[in-house]
Amino acid sequence: MTSSTLIFIDVETTGMRATRDRITEIAALKVVDGDIVDRWTCLIYPDIRVPFNITQLTGITDAMLSDAPRFADIAHSLYEWLGDAPLVAHNARFDFGFLRNEFTRAGVNYRSPLLCTLRLSRRIAPQERQHNLPALLARHDISAIHHHRAENDVEALWSLWQTWQAQHSAAQWEALLATENRYRSLPAHLDPELLEQLPKAPGVYLFYGHNQLPLYVGKSINLRGRVLGHFQRDHQDDKEMRLAQQVQHIEWEETAGDLGAQLREAQLVKSLMPIMNRRLRKQRRLTAWHWPEETTQPSLLDANAMELVSSTLYGPFRSARDAKSALRRIAEEEQLCPQVLGLEKRRGRCFAHQLGKCRGACCGQEPMDEHTKRAKNALAQLRVSAWPWPGSIAIKECHPQRWQVAYHVVNQWRYLGTANSQAAATELTTTNAVFDLDAYRILNRFLRDPASHALEVVTLPAPA
Repeated sequence: MTSSTLIFIDVETTGMRATRDRITEIAALKVVDGDIVDRWTCLIYPDIRVPFNITQLTGITDAMLSDAPRFADIAHSLYEWLGDAPLVAHNARFDFGFLRNEFTRAGVNYRSPLLCTLRLSRRIAPQERQHNLPALLARHDISAIHHHRAENDVEALWSLWQTWQAQHSAAQWEALLATENRYRSLPAHLDPELLEQLPKAPGVYLFYGHNQLPLYVGKSINLRGRVLGHFQRDHQDDKEMRLAQQVQHIEWEETAGDLGAQLREAQLVKSLMPIMNRRLRKQRRLTAWHWPEETTQPSLLDANAMELVSSTLYGPFRSARDAKSALRRIAEEEQLCPQVLGLEKRRGRCFAHQLGKCRGACCGQEPMDEHTKRAKNALAQLRVSAWPWPGSIAIKECHPQRWQVAYHVVNQWRYLGTANSQAAATELTTTNAVFDLDAYRILNRFLRDPASHALEVVTLPAPA
């Protein structure tokens, strides 16, 4: 590795999103047999404005870039200059992600091995807390004229590399680089040995950032494959890039199967509120449509009222707004009257009838009983499934490769918890739980045909 060609590189950008932000400056050193043989420095016109906070950080202004070439103008010459040599950078996947996307926009398929000095620093000095470039330069008494300008940072990076190399024997240095090469696709802040322990089994995983801040909760039937998959596409996906930049610790829980993983994921997202989970967040007050027999329009019920209704409900929805949007969509599809359904408040013909989108229940052209029948039939697609068992059930799920068995206890679509035996599951029948929309949808999907998911439904006795 020490005798091969290396490219030390640093880029400045308009932001942190590799797919949308752009490069404003590139600096690179070509090192062969430990000597700098060539260098590349260039400002890049990004085709977007440089945000004020980026100008404050780097000193790069729109005026400085106005006469600079676009990346497409230098893409082919830079591609030839880089060749297939490994890139050395601090937090290398960040720089590579921007380079890869800029090359892709220019029609060039660029790939390169990576060596990350941030990850190297963590391996060389695991007892230290700070591994950013300014901290490393201060620790090794290396001067840098101006941080966050590409040429100064890449010169400082080369000095840091030489310092490290001088502190280690040739064999030690080669071993360090070989280990770094093995884990080059992983986030710089993660312990690679922890990732080696990930099982190829169903379960949930939790990504944590600085100070154990919950970043993301996910589930999979193959924990190892799913977690590592997050770090293969980080240059193509802004969310994956943010995860790769921020994740510092991973935890996981194995489950007996996919159902257990999905139920546990929904629980953890609501309890931990990870900043990068948009779905399965803590629900607002649920609502549902209820249509009493004697009325011509449905009424909205909140969660408390839903508990008291034994007849058919439609939904449920996370908010009244979602409920009305769903009913309005059905009205448009079936030419129902939004005025009769209570979605509009006016007299006479509704506006939809004037547009030919209502059959006229509002003005007597369609009999009201016919409109009501059509509306209820259309709403059937939203009907809340009735609970088909007399009381609590346990859904028995077996691990596909081990003897592990789980009993997921449910009553009236409420998930009460998971036990490892039927006896323990029976004790969970006294557990109180609120109706959760996400758990309802998960359970409804699996219980339509339990056998196809290798599940067994066990009716539990009523508590004594």
